[in-house]
Amino acid sequence: MSDTAVTRGAHHIGLTVPDLAKTRAFFVDTLGFDQVGEVPDYPAVFLTDGGTLITLWQAADPARAIPFDRKNVIGLHHFALKVDGAEVLDELHGKLKATEGVEIEFAPEPMGGGPTKHMICSIPGGIRMEFIASGG
Repeated sequence: MSDTAVTRGAHHIGLTVPDLAKTRAFFVDTLGFDQVGEVPDYPAVFLTDGGTLITLWQAADPARAIPFDRKNVIGLHHFALKVDGAEVLDELHGKLKATEGVEIEFAPEPMGGGPTKHMICSIPGGIRMEFIASGG
């Protein structure tokens, strides 16, 4: 841990999504997150895997929202979550391939030539998400 850094890790990740119900279902049904709160009037839901808190907000006008272009738009390029090993990553890859609204960018592969493996996909709503299984 850095003695000079002012911050101490992420508190939460907040994402604006075009379909709150579909994205919530992805996190709860596909990834096993728990819903720990909501603000129906906003609308927003709060989800956790026990270590990371994800806040999802409904876009006000999804039909007019501009999809993210990772090469030309300033903002979130992607976010990455850890999984418990390469076997879990491979199982998740199979599950994601069969999940509506998910587009696999690349299947599990070694990261930087080392024992760590990763994969990237777009979740329902188009946000890029990476999953990482530490190796070694």
